[in-house]
Amino acid sequence: MVITQQGIAATSQTLASQAGAQMLARGGSAVDAAIAANAVLGVVEPMMNGIGGDLFVIYWDAKSGKLTGLNASGPAPRGLSADFLTKQGFQSIPDGIHSVTVPGAVDGWAKMHARFGKLPWRDLFQAAIAYAEEGFPVTEDAQRYWAGSAGSLRAQPESARVYLPGGRAPKVGDIFKNPEMGRALRVIAEKGRDAFYKGEIADAILKTSKSLGGTMTAEDLSAFSSEWVDPISSEYRGWRVYELPPNSQGIAALEMLNIMEAIPAGKGSPYTAYELHRRIEAMKLAYSDLRYNGDPRFGDIPVRGLLSKDYARKRAAAIDSAKANCAVAAGTPVFGETTYLTTVDKDGNIASWIQSLYDYFGSGVTVEGLGFLLHDRGKNFTLARGSPNVLAGGKRPSHTIIPGFMEKGDQHIGFGIMGGSNQAMAHAQFVSNVVDYGMNVQQAMEAARFRKNGAPGCDVRIEGRVPAAAIQGLKQRGHQVQLIGEYDSAATGRGQAILYNSTTKTKFGGSDPRADGAAVPEPIR
Repeated sequence: MVITQQGIAATSQTLASQAGAQMLARGGSAVDAAIAANAVLGVVEPMMNGIGGDLFVIYWDAKSGKLTGLNASGPAPRGLSADFLTKQGFQSIPDGIHSVTVPGAVDGWAKMHARFGKLPWRDLFQAAIAYAEEGFPVTEDAQRYWAGSAGSLRAQPESARVYLPGGRAPKVGDIFKNPEMGRALRVIAEKGRDAFYKGEIADAILKTSKSLGGTMTAEDLSAFSSEWVDPISSEYRGWRVYELPPNSQGIAALEMLNIMEAIPAGKGSPYTAYELHRRIEAMKLAYSDLRYNGDPRFGDIPVRGLLSKDYARKRAAAIDSAKANCAVAAGTPVFGETTYLTTVDKDGNIASWIQSLYDYFGSGVTVEGLGFLLHDRGKNFTLARGSPNVLAGGKRPSHTIIPGFMEKGDQHIGFGIMGGSNQAMAHAQFVSNVVDYGMNVQQAMEAARFRKNGAPGCDVRIEGRVPAAAIQGLKQRGHQVQLIGEYDSAATGRGQAILYNSTTKTKFGGSDPRADGAAVPEPIR
């Protein structure tokens, strides 16, 4: 772990962590550091996040102990609907411009800064602007995703021009410059969030959308406002664990933990067939209930029912300790690609912060002349009538990105692990590593993880560091195990974590070795 009494910025790319730590050293808050780091990440990891994406935040105030949540996810354009697409012959959300929803990140930054920032807004973007205009060396993890996305980038001429210089993806160590993105960041730094939603950046977004047949309008952008929300929570063996409410999938992490709590943890190590089976089967049950997730402004989401301990015990009773369930059905509750970063300032305030373009390089659509990509979060909608998540104009899709927070006594942890549908199951594995097995935040973050794409079936991918005896025990229970790399960021995601001890005032940072990042302590000035 990185251990200090000053602040820490932990991100998936060291240049971004450094930018956040520099803001802390200048007297900035955890939010100032998070915005600066996030802006840099949009430049140096353009396939993962940026100003064309969405944002979710959990913020913990050390003085009051109060948690604040922000949902900065944007809705579908008002002119886009399931009928609009089905009449064009689509049976699912297509790639490209019709997968683009209103980007919420910049408005989210502005709201967080207005409420919790200390430094001037324009100062937060200087490092990101410098890396965009002067260039940065491409790192290993980023280059892997960049090279793997070259084909989809070529499908969009503007994206190919900006992100495939010389007709190819940059190699490790190549200096990549994006002065057009630097211009967009300068406009935001000088003119604020309104330039993105009403000014010259909005004009460029609308021009790009129109040229590709998109439905977004000036009103779609100008009317957007992030939503302050109360985090939802559940207790796991004495620890209170927090996530954000729907349309976020954080509810699945809490339900998975509730189910796991109803079954004794394995002894000694999380790498036993018993413990892995417990986690995998709990994950299937929780993820089967994600069918109820959607935008609560458009219908009832059974949050209380899904988080009920009685409901979790009933779901846990369906787990056979000796056999995998390959046909998991949703329960009946009572109704009533991405980057994660976390920062803590010297006063102990913690920002648990996640921001994303969704797929690698998002929709593949780059805003003409401004060098940034638009996300494709709308691909999470369905065209199936009757679903809580059916596409409708002005509606937010079900979201995979989730910030996490947990606390017990004087221990307060901001954490998160990105990776699409992986995130809720990765959160639950992290929490169990800390609570059931006494791991510190670095150990819990780098411990081997499993990944399963949805509830149905008995397929499961597990990192190759798990002992052969545990893998054999899983296979005997009927799991179809695929061993993957020892530290597989594509399958199991990349995370960060910070623990603050409010008695000693000491901070502990952990950064996932699956990425190119670091937990960087605030330097003494």
